[in-house]
Amino acid sequence: MVDDALNQNLNRAVKHYSSLFMLPSYHIILAFIVTCCMSAGILHLLSFSLSLEGLLSGVFLGTSLAFITFISDLFISNVMLKRDPIYNHRRTSALSLFSWIFWLPFIIMGFLASLFIGHVWAVKLCLLGFSAALILRFIAMNSTASLSLFYSLITALLPSTSCLVPFIFLWLGFINAERLFLFLAIDVIVCYLSSSLFTHFLNKVGQNLVGIPSIRIFRAFLYNWVADLNEPFEKILEKLGEEEDIEISILKFDRLDDSSPKAIIAVPSVHPGPFKNIGSSMLPSVLKKALEEKFKCVACVPLSLLGHELDLVSQAESRKLVDYTVRIADFKGSWDSATPLIKVSDGLSTVCCQAFGDVVFMSLSLAPKTTEDFPKDLSSFICLEAKKIGFKSCLTVNAHNSINGLVETGEALASLKRVAIDSLQKVSSSPRGIIKLGASTVLPAEFTLRDGMGPGGITVLLFEINNEKTAYVIIDGNNMVPGLREKILKALNSMGIKDGEIFTTDTHCVNALTLSRRGYHPIGEVIDHEKLIEYIQSAAAVAMTDLQPVKIGFRKASISKLRVIGRNALEKLCLLTDEAFQTAKKVLIPIFSFTAFLLVTLILIM
Repeated sequence: MVDDALNQNLNRAVKHYSSLFMLPSYHIILAFIVTCCMSAGILHLLSFSLSLEGLLSGVFLGTSLAFITFISDLFISNVMLKRDPIYNHRRTSALSLFSWIFWLPFIIMGFLASLFIGHVWAVKLCLLGFSAALILRFIAMNSTASLSLFYSLITALLPSTSCLVPFIFLWLGFINAERLFLFLAIDVIVCYLSSSLFTHFLNKVGQNLVGIPSIRIFRAFLYNWVADLNEPFEKILEKLGEEEDIEISILKFDRLDDSSPKAIIAVPSVHPGPFKNIGSSMLPSVLKKALEEKFKCVACVPLSLLGHELDLVSQAESRKLVDYTVRIADFKGSWDSATPLIKVSDGLSTVCCQAFGDVVFMSLSLAPKTTEDFPKDLSSFICLEAKKIGFKSCLTVNAHNSINGLVETGEALASLKRVAIDSLQKVSSSPRGIIKLGASTVLPAEFTLRDGMGPGGITVLLFEINNEKTAYVIIDGNNMVPGLREKILKALNSMGIKDGEIFTTDTHCVNALTLSRRGYHPIGEVIDHEKLIEYIQSAAAVAMTDLQPVKIGFRKASISKLRVIGRNALEKLCLLTDEAFQTAKKVLIPIFSFTAFLLVTLILIM
């Protein structure tokens, strides 16, 4: 829809960041480190003595290098980086592995050069490899670790220089020691300056786009992705965000006999994003839980018609919204009749429409085509049409129940408007009846966030009007695979439920947890369809035994000056990742080619 490009850019940005820190297990990392160290030791010793003695000495050198790497990683992770949220022992070892991957090719070239040119080239190329590994460590520490300049330098220098010591003892008979140490002193300065220049250019991208250095944004994302720390990234969003008045609509169903709450549909004009536990990503399940605890009833939080520009900037702002919603939900229902659910489709759009008292409730879907975020203007259009027909209020929700490629925006919006008007006209003339409601929530323990299921689980609202049963199924997830909606409706129909609609909340607490194509799994992509349907049928069966006459109430209110990300800031943040990657590509070769030229020149005159 209108925000498809923005959604894709945001998901791509999250994947760009996430992919940089996707690592194998510690045992695999350790095995590769040992392999690299043994290869480096053996090849370097064979450069000086192509014999059995050279091979055995190489094994000893390789073992020494592996041991030094292991000990230095332990020291770095447990002492220097003890309080750093990113660098545990596994990630510190991973950095060592990548350092060896940078260093080893130069040792291989040195071995080959020694066969044809002379032993001294094994030394010189090994030193160039050391420089490459050192630059990598400087960049990594500058970009990802929360250290002072001094500690950052020590943490970058210590592992590589420790591994260089055994090599230096071997070289003392081949090269001048004074020249070697002079080269190393200059080498450290050149490597640090070149890595700093590289990160400077990256930081300028963020500074120019959003007024914040790119590395700071990247580090804040890593804190969240690696350690679930939300505050660093939320502080950035706070700075970039803007104030917005947020509307909340509440449809409440109270038992007829004692007026106690039975079910609540709460629809805040907030998008549940941007990802993981940042901002309002967890809002659907958090608000559901708060309403259920306060009113001892079943609650659900379907998605309104809006996009990521209305993501809240922090959990603190989300908590304000939750507290306010709970306060205003304390009212009693007064209507006792409703229309049956009216479903209208033109082959592209499907609209479910139902009148509860003076309020019309409408859900929109393009299933089985992609149903992503709909623009807020569409809701305004529908509510205006509803008032023309005679309804006092209107509540529109996005079913968000199929993801299947792209849909042409203009055609989809025109279709949705036509079908919405048609459904309003039909529901306005539909006979009303006494409403009975059954409600149930099930929380499948076997479905996790990585599977795409949020903490809110599955909620079923079952209505009976004029002896006709219909159901709304609300799943706490971010969209669903095409065709699953139809399977669920068919399964409900087999239970005597005439029709209904399937919703996902669009929760983004499932996002940025996997490196799948989208960065998350829609409902049904990894979750077994039959098991999911069993849970839904189980919840529907409970709701069916719980049918009771209810009174309906509706309230719409607004909370002022909540901070949202805003479209402008969101577009810039999404653009930042691509801009930073493009800048990195542009400056990488010039900066490090010049660095290599300087170091090669120094080595030649060493």
